[in-house]
Amino acid sequence: MAEPKKQLRAIDAPFVALGPSGVAVRDRLKGLTAQDETVLRGVGEHLGVLASRDLKRWCAEGLEHCTDTWAARKRALTAESSSRWAGSITKATHDQWALSRRCQLAHIQNLEAGVRTLTHRLSQPIGEKGSKRAPGGYRSKGEWFHKSRRLHILEHRLDVARADRENGVVHIVRGGRRLLNNRHNLEAAQLTEDEWRQRWEAERWFMAADGESGKRFGNETIRVTPGGEVSVKLPAPLTHLANAKHGRYVLTSRIAFAHRGQEWRDRIDGNRAVAYRIHYDVPRGRWYLTASWQRRVVQTMPLETARDKGLIGVDTNADHFAAYRLDAHGNPTGEPRRFSYDLSGSADHRDAQIRHAITQVLHWAKRVGVAAIAIEDLDFQTEKTREKHGRKKRFRQLISGIPTGRLKARLVSMAAETGLAIVAVDPAYTSMWGDQHWRKPLATSRRKMSRHDAAGIAIGRRALGHPIRRRTAPPHDDQSDRRGHRTVQADHGAQGREGTRRPVTERAHDARARTGTRQRTRATSASKTVRDARSARTWVQDSLLLTD
Repeated sequence: MAEPKKQLRAIDAPFVALGPSGVAVRDRLKGLTAQDETVLRGVGEHLGVLASRDLKRWCAEGLEHCTDTWAARKRALTAESSSRWAGSITKATHDQWALSRRCQLAHIQNLEAGVRTLTHRLSQPIGEKGSKRAPGGYRSKGEWFHKSRRLHILEHRLDVARADRENGVVHIVRGGRRLLNNRHNLEAAQLTEDEWRQRWEAERWFMAADGESGKRFGNETIRVTPGGEVSVKLPAPLTHLANAKHGRYVLTSRIAFAHRGQEWRDRIDGNRAVAYRIHYDVPRGRWYLTASWQRRVVQTMPLETARDKGLIGVDTNADHFAAYRLDAHGNPTGEPRRFSYDLSGSADHRDAQIRHAITQVLHWAKRVGVAAIAIEDLDFQTEKTREKHGRKKRFRQLISGIPTGRLKARLVSMAAETGLAIVAVDPAYTSMWGDQHWRKPLATSRRKMSRHDAAGIAIGRRALGHPIRRRTAPPHDDQSDRRGHRTVQADHGAQGREGTRRPVTERAHDARARTGTRQRTRATSASKTVRDARSARTWVQDSLLLTD
């Protein structure tokens, strides 16, 4: 009995990713005097204490917070700072609490997935083989025993996390949990106690002010003039340190944003909201000012416009981008390209590697003249669980090393600045079908095709609206059926267009039986004996002849 054909999951339609919704630029505060640094440290420390108290009060209220409690918190902060500083602190508290709630829900879902997998595998006989859809049992009694203990641990963690969520309890560390844990192992972190203390205090400072449209230069708390002059509204206990009117302190440093400087000037000249944040980098001993503002989210270009000039299909991997250029008809042109990056080391190093690789891809896209880049809409959040992949530690490290969220955000933001569109496609079966249909035909003695290069072609064809499978070779000159008829391209809405199309021409081996005729169903267009015999018929070559 033939095995039933595997059902493929539904494939989502490609779409053009929306442009960035916000912009952030940073510049260094150079040439600060000792008095400037003293004032900034005092402001950051004082506001940091207020922010910690406000966050503690919010966490104590839990789910019982409301408009009245928010107003009471803001009034208490205003007395020790100012109304605008109080508004910035309360807003930061709200955002931090909401982020912790989202992370708490993701943690619960991860624990639930682990418990389900462990329960299923423990219920299977030892040594039971698994399938593609469900894992089997464990390989030995010892492994079964250790996994049963881990199941009890995960169930306990899940009960605690669910109880915290029901009661509105969140666990937040101002300054970062990682830096806090470094205090218990300074040797591994390569820090002294004094160095750790300086970083801890700097991370807990608060010097961030939201902008307000209609106010002078878009921000009354931290104000930056078009000439680059930076002034800070001092909290009430520190107004005696002011060197300007209305309790303000003007820094000696001047700001000049090299990146997006004109866009920033247009905003402050129009008195539109700009948010600022002053940050101290302890290892470098430098002060920085970050300016950010919101943009109206718009689609860079319609999908049909992005497809007109073809595009570049990019396959994302743990250490490189595999890219291939395709024309508007879905045909690969040129040679495959590979853009490598190294995701080891610090977060800043990894981010720089990603930006460098993306920059290379964008420059190549501009040179070849395409209008869009196709990329998979990846999300490995549900694929990283230890229980799902078991001993496949290398695979878990592989998918964990691909920065899908940061990569998409970086690529969309950087492509919008160069006028390119990002077309996101469903990642289903791209590697498998690309390897099946495109790897071998394009491999030559001078061109080495990898599975990732073929996946780039599959991604590009799906973004263009074409099926991934390619045309098969036409019949021999003798028009026999030993090779089979050419598989034509299916329409966009045709079901099963990714599979091999059945021959339905009148020359199929069962054509006479299906049509109910015992005679020839096709007449010759000319005499078999007289070569120069004329015929009134017109011979048309069609890859799929129609039969009635």
